[in-house]
Amino acid sequence: MREAMHYKTSAVKSVQCFICPRKCIINDKEYGFCRARKNINGKLFSMVYGAPCSVNADPIEKKPLFHFLPGTKTFSVGTAGCNLRCKYCQNWEISQAMPEEVPIIDIYPEEIVEKALAEGCESIAYTYTEPSVFYEYVLDTAKIAKKKGLKNIIVTNGFVNEEPLWDLCKYIDAANVDLKSFDDDFYRKIAGGWLEPVLSSLKLLKKEKVWIEITNMIIPGYNDDMEMIKRMCRWIKKELGEGVPMHFSRFFPNYLMKDVLPTEEKTLLKAAETAKKEGLDNVYIGNIEIEGWENTYCTKCRKVVVKRRFFQVVSNKLKDGKCRCGEKVQGVWE
Repeated sequence: MREAMHYKTSAVKSVQCFICPRKCIINDKEYGFCRARKNINGKLFSMVYGAPCSVNADPIEKKPLFHFLPGTKTFSVGTAGCNLRCKYCQNWEISQAMPEEVPIIDIYPEEIVEKALAEGCESIAYTYTEPSVFYEYVLDTAKIAKKKGLKNIIVTNGFVNEEPLWDLCKYIDAANVDLKSFDDDFYRKIAGGWLEPVLSSLKLLKKEKVWIEITNMIIPGYNDDMEMIKRMCRWIKKELGEGVPMHFSRFFPNYLMKDVLPTEEKTLLKAAETAKKEGLDNVYIGNIEIEGWENTYCTKCRKVVVKRRFFQVVSNKLKDGKCRCGEKVQGVWE
């Protein structure tokens, strides 16, 4: 437990949290919407500091990050809680849980960094749930990690306010942002949030020179409209650049949407082809094996520069971030 950042108190022992766009007003002895932050006698505390429920060394490709230190391991950490309520959440057992409802591992920032180095990881990923709900834990760990030469990664829904994100960007090297849809109605009905703050976060990450990759899980009948996907890709190209990697991910029935069928291969291919037509250079398909759609290609000669299978790098032909033809491939390669 640690006192939270980015909040203000009132005269009647209520507090207001400013980490995310909800700006929760929290009465004494109550939790915020995310379930990870609690008002105790007029002060706001993080109830998940130093108490992750999931810790593991993963291939960085699992985040997914395909243009950031490929073939390396990242030490992944996540706590209970989330500031969205996605009806299809793949990690709902921990994202929708109170801190006391899940088994925890006592591990403080210094220990995380030590374990990451011992495991041969080149980075630490704040992931599994939503990093902004364990913001103080992320920030303290990231500061130590940076001093020790480790990179820092957030795997985030992007539903966070500008000031706390800006503070975090000083220590974050890469982000995979889950852009759930380009439709505000989808966000409100299916994810329990709204779209605009996510778009603002993406633009801020770009401005602060954090390497960005985007994931969009396609759910049949909910966010698979190709015109909407086309608009999303146009926005990405205009606001973030054509080199930003776009990962279309297959949906599997889960949590409150077990009655929805998995995404068909043809839908994923159509979305990926649409993204290519709209000018995005680096488009991938995940959660399903489709030949060629895990590989990174040179934008000039179209040859495979990084070949992957099942989140593993099979071969990497890049040298100093360049293809053999001399073309530079966007990303952070070493």
